[in-house]
Amino acid sequence: MARRARLVAQGVAVGLVALLFLLLVWSLVTEEGGDLAAKATRGERPEAPDFTLERLDQEGDLTLSSLRGKAVVLNAWASWCGPCKAEAPILEQIWRKDRARGVVVVGLDAKDFRKDARRFARRFDLTFPLVYDGPGDVVGRYGVTGFPESFVLDRSGKIVEAFAGAVDSAEDQSLLHAAIDRALES
Repeated sequence: MARRARLVAQGVAVGLVALLFLLLVWSLVTEEGGDLAAKATRGERPEAPDFTLERLDQEGDLTLSSLRGKAVVLNAWASWCGPCKAEAPILEQIWRKDRARGVVVVGLDAKDFRKDARRFARRFDLTFPLVYDGPGDVVGRYGVTGFPESFVLDRSGKIVEAFAGAVDSAEDQSLLHAAIDRALES
């Protein structure tokens, strides 16, 4: 009798694990925004999910749609991310060089502490707008799976191109500049 009860309990446990696995797969497949990067790669230019988030660089909030009319480089990062440290000076350089052309770099800090994010910004002398997505709700809508990831948005708020990983090599920087040029042309 004890053996039968143990077998039933094991069967129930295996069934629950299988159910949880199926729920995870369903969640990943149906997650809104999860395929934004793939759509952009195919040239579809999906609409970037709008958001309003607390600013880290100054008081107040920033709403993404308030930047319509400008090309936007939206960079998802975290202070604990090693590749983000290599990429931060490059993004600052783009901001300083291209903002007169109508380019805005927005740093989207997620899954991080405000204090650590602000310290990171001071360390790398970041002057572009920084917003805080503590729990990662917004990066989830973009389908971000790791840090850093960047999205280049055209003047109407559509994603022109997405970059997974740091844009720190000369080749990646060239691709990013080309994407910014395409975003400005729209």
